[in-house]
Amino acid sequence: MSTNHSDFVASLQSQIDSLQIRVKELEAENAKLLSQLTDRSNHEIEKKLHGSDDKHMKSKNGNSKTEEKIQKMPGYHSMLIKHSKRYVALTVMYFGKRFYGFSSEGQMDPTVESEIFKALEKTRLLVGDKKESQYSRCGRTDKGVSSVGQVIALFLRSNLKVSGTNNRNAGEIFSEEPHEGEIDYVKVLNRVLPNDIRILGWCPVPVDFHARFSCLSREYKYFFWRENLNIQDMESAAKNFLGEHDFRNFCKMDAANVHNYRRQITLFEMSPTNVRYDDNQLWVIKIKGTAFLWHQVRCMVGVLFMVGKGLESPDVIEILLDTKRTPRKPQYIMAAEVPLVLQSCEFEDIRFMCSSDAGEALRLHLVKECQTYQLQAAIFHEAILNCVSPSDDQNLQHYGGTKKKASHVPLLSRPTEPSYEERRVKFNST
Repeated sequence: MSTNHSDFVASLQSQIDSLQIRVKELEAENAKLLSQLTDRSNHEIEKKLHGSDDKHMKSKNGNSKTEEKIQKMPGYHSMLIKHSKRYVALTVMYFGKRFYGFSSEGQMDPTVESEIFKALEKTRLLVGDKKESQYSRCGRTDKGVSSVGQVIALFLRSNLKVSGTNNRNAGEIFSEEPHEGEIDYVKVLNRVLPNDIRILGWCPVPVDFHARFSCLSREYKYFFWRENLNIQDMESAAKNFLGEHDFRNFCKMDAANVHNYRRQITLFEMSPTNVRYDDNQLWVIKIKGTAFLWHQVRCMVGVLFMVGKGLESPDVIEILLDTKRTPRKPQYIMAAEVPLVLQSCEFEDIRFMCSSDAGEALRLHLVKECQTYQLQAAIFHEAILNCVSPSDDQNLQHYGGTKKKASHVPLLSRPTEPSYEERRVKFNST
């Protein structure tokens, strides 16, 4: 009896051993097939994303289901990790009117940043998530503010092979590696970004580069119609902005995160543009500084407009910059957000590049956008010509008479906001 039992156990153990060997064989075969699938799908994705022939563009919709199947297969995400990566800076243009600012950290959508990351994920350029990509941005423009020179930096996939001088474990391509054969980041991203966002150029950067803290200076432009503004008084007042000052009376105070309100303005000038409408001319204010506080430019321009309208004396800016004399910020409305543009961000030894194909496509796109807005302007002009306007004083009186001009309360006589010290005490107590 015991002999039969021993034989049964030995037979069962033999079957188990045989099955374990077969499992290992199947695992090895599965790994081999997965490797072949990875190589094939990599090739198809590269061809799909970066091919330049018309046939590729026509087959884009037809390949979408196949691509979805590939994404659901085991090992797809580990396949992406095997790609080389390099740390790059991108310069970004966006028309901010429809966006709730640049940063996606708020609760409102859409933002410029969220649209950029959608494009990065769609093109498979993103390495890991936002945090893993070592992402940084130069500035956080407000709702409605535009830019033609915003800069971001992050790790992106690379076509270049990892050489002996690079980090093989991380698959990182050093910034000094050649660019021949590299992914055309501008062309690839601009294919999928919305019309009001475009990548203007890219540049490989060292891994210790930070789009915000490596920036040497930032330049803003603010456009405005001259109308009846006294430009001479505005220029006289604006001279007080130059140099290093405490700008706490020219910003939205953030006592929780900002403890130093001293900033340096290196350039502040006003000049006419070549754009006119009727008898009105478009002017632009150019402001350059090492860094800016929250809403600083719009507050500076808002007070400057009061000077231009004759509501404030040109020396009011000098008084507001003297925080001992004016320790609390008077309440006032800052300038509108839509005319403000982040013009450029300056870095040391950073030269953005763009391929000729991507550059021509970008130029044609911007020309088309300009033509679209000019058509809209022509329609509004036609509406103006067809307006029924009062022709004499009797009509004015019939419709309520002339509009009464609002009285102006001098800035230094207005209610003030809490001081920095009061804000800090309140913040620490909570």
